[in-house]
Amino acid sequence: MTMLFKWLMRLTSGMIVIALLILLAVYYLASRSLPEYDKSLSVTGLSAPVEIVRDHANVPHIFGQSDADVFFALGYAHAQDRLWQMVTLRRTVQGRLSEVFGSRTLAIDKTMRRLDLYTLAQKSVSAQDARSRMALDAYANGVNARLDEINREALGRGAPEMFLFDMPVAPWQPADSVAMIKLMALQLSGHLDTEVLRARVSLLLDNSDRLSDLLPDAPGSGVAALPRYASLFDAGLPQFAATTPLPQNPLSPFHRRDFAGASNAWAAAASRSAAGGTLIANDPHLNFSAPGTWYLARLQLSQGGVIGATIPGIPAILTGRSGDLGWGITASYLDDQDVFIEKLNPDNPEEYLTPEGYKPFVTRKSIIEVADAKPLTLTLRWTENGPVLPGTMFDLGTITPKDHVAALSWTALSPQDSSISAAIGLMYAHTVQQAIETGELMVAPSLNLTLADHDQIALKMLGAMPRRSAKHQSQGRLPSPGWIADNRWQGRHSYAANPEFVNPIGGIVGNTNNKIVDRPFPLHVSFDWGDTQRIQRWQRLMQSRQVHTRDSFIETQLDTVSPAARTLLPLIGADLWFTGEAAPEGTPERRRQQALALLANWNGEMNEHLPEPLIYAAWVRALQDRLIRDDLGPLADRFLHVEPLFIERVFRDVNGAAKWCDVIQSAPIETCTDMARLALDDALLWIGEQYGTTLESLRWGDAHQAAHDHPTLGEVPVLKSFVNIHQSTSGGDQTLMRGVSSGKGDKPFQNVHGAGYRGVYDFADPDSSVFITATGQSGHFLSRHYDDLGELWRRGEYIPMSLDENLARAAAVGVTRLNPR
Repeated sequence: MTMLFKWLMRLTSGMIVIALLILLAVYYLASRSLPEYDKSLSVTGLSAPVEIVRDHANVPHIFGQSDADVFFALGYAHAQDRLWQMVTLRRTVQGRLSEVFGSRTLAIDKTMRRLDLYTLAQKSVSAQDARSRMALDAYANGVNARLDEINREALGRGAPEMFLFDMPVAPWQPADSVAMIKLMALQLSGHLDTEVLRARVSLLLDNSDRLSDLLPDAPGSGVAALPRYASLFDAGLPQFAATTPLPQNPLSPFHRRDFAGASNAWAAAASRSAAGGTLIANDPHLNFSAPGTWYLARLQLSQGGVIGATIPGIPAILTGRSGDLGWGITASYLDDQDVFIEKLNPDNPEEYLTPEGYKPFVTRKSIIEVADAKPLTLTLRWTENGPVLPGTMFDLGTITPKDHVAALSWTALSPQDSSISAAIGLMYAHTVQQAIETGELMVAPSLNLTLADHDQIALKMLGAMPRRSAKHQSQGRLPSPGWIADNRWQGRHSYAANPEFVNPIGGIVGNTNNKIVDRPFPLHVSFDWGDTQRIQRWQRLMQSRQVHTRDSFIETQLDTVSPAARTLLPLIGADLWFTGEAAPEGTPERRRQQALALLANWNGEMNEHLPEPLIYAAWVRALQDRLIRDDLGPLADRFLHVEPLFIERVFRDVNGAAKWCDVIQSAPIETCTDMARLALDDALLWIGEQYGTTLESLRWGDAHQAAHDHPTLGEVPVLKSFVNIHQSTSGGDQTLMRGVSSGKGDKPFQNVHGAGYRGVYDFADPDSSVFITATGQSGHFLSRHYDDLGELWRRGEYIPMSLDENLARAAAVGVTRLNPR
């Protein structure tokens, strides 16, 4: 027995030693790819030496003798810190993920090949101006210099993920950077999804008022009633077709309309500034990931220094400031997508109907290599309106009649897309007027550009605005017959037609994705806007002070009061507050009374440490589901988030909207008070199952964890503990400090979409400007800079955004010197 025990001990010890050796070997190989920031390196492609000074937060400050050399160094720095992110995004837009990840990404690749964005990016390189071509070429050379260094010195393949996935890395090309802008446009586009959803709801509801309840227009002048979707076509439509889910892979760039893009930006004139200089703030909202979307950088160009947020792969400060000009971006919600239903020739399905008769599709074969399966050959088809998309994508099959196909018109499908020239050109602008002129080059994505120089402020919508006929059957709000000439796009409006606000009388301009103009169709910009709630709170905070400071702008960025909660709670609880007799402890009635008592004293602040936000959020979520489930059936699952205007219309009975409260499949006639009470009971039952029954001990932050997950390793056991970054956060779907919940699964309030970057720029004292990102600069999970900014971001803190070279050097974590070879 003793001998057996000794051998078991030896065997166990040996296994432990082997496991430790394996772990050490893995750590050694992974750590080889950690960038060394304090070094000198000779590279090909430079005209003179360049310095990359990494400040205390690992933000690169790049100093060179020519702009080309500075862009070269930016490419090198991006590849040092975010190589895996860059090459993965490139494969995404190319439709080549399946070569590495196999069948699980095939649906993404098939859609990307049909959109053909990368081919269009290659064609668009020639559309850039000379300065941008210089920047693109130099940037690509810088990325490739890092790739050459990795291969020459065996630096762990450049990223630890490369050891887990066989991903050959081709040299970076200028077209790759152009493609990144197009990918950004895809991530910010939601009108296709909205059109299809509106058509599906239209097929289920027989009353246009009920459609307006559920998919309401932003407050403003009324819109003429739309035709029912079914009336646009002679062929039958599938009224109860099942939803086709979008690819669920974290690498998917396709998002439902609720996650299509958001942001806040505003500026104050010197007359509204306590220090006498203009102010500007920006916090663009995108899906969270680890590493995050944004990468901070400072470039010392020939026109002066620029500092702010870049996206790895793009040689431009997309939001930031120079010594003279600050700029911020928000999604404009311009309606730049239309779905067209194309009628096939019954005698030849390779032809489709046009206003001039039947014409053949433009076709091309495309082969997708799949790591774990045989190659797949696609036949790409284009009509005059755009690429043909199969019915399995975007739920298009649910609204496409038999013997028809769906095609997409979208401004980002231009082969002469000069958008990246606009982004690069902004860094060279010194005044508001110069920035607005530069913005004319932007095609897609459409953005609201908020600007401030030393003397002026402005907001200008950028992007190509499609020209539609005033006779368009659906005004672009529903998929429409592609063979009718009046439905087709007729070019684009002039840049002068894009909304513009320069030096408003009130001295403040801003945007929270809200409706910015009230113009009749077809100069309407959009019928679907991204916000009706945050704008109310922003207006109140801006007008509550005669003058503002950097700190008051920061306070506004971090504001967590929900205007929706303040509006909805008095409505849905009107007949429930302090009613009924005292109920015994432990009964549903007692818990309902306790919840209502907490909410009665709550000011609507979505603070992570409070229980009330969780009770409120669970209540209105359950309420909306009860109101729509019996009318929409499974289609109710598409409404992941609460629409405050819908609930407000129902409880105010706008145009008979209270009909939603009656369950049509039951004999009794339910009132809105009944539905509110039942929904509150539903919510409390769910909370009890998930978080416990002691209401006072609940924390909103436990449910509203910001989930910055690694797109490829975030679900791998053990590894996910190292690569994912989760943080308890305040805010909610309708707060200025926006944190959009997932809306699904067992964590419906998990924070998955928000401000990955925040910046506030003060031109009274430019070097007092501040910025922050949600994770860290490095994409390497073994680096201390992988998540070092995340805790500051969570607490609402910032780091200096200074162009002072001495300050950057004083606390540098390293200086990389690149010398011409």
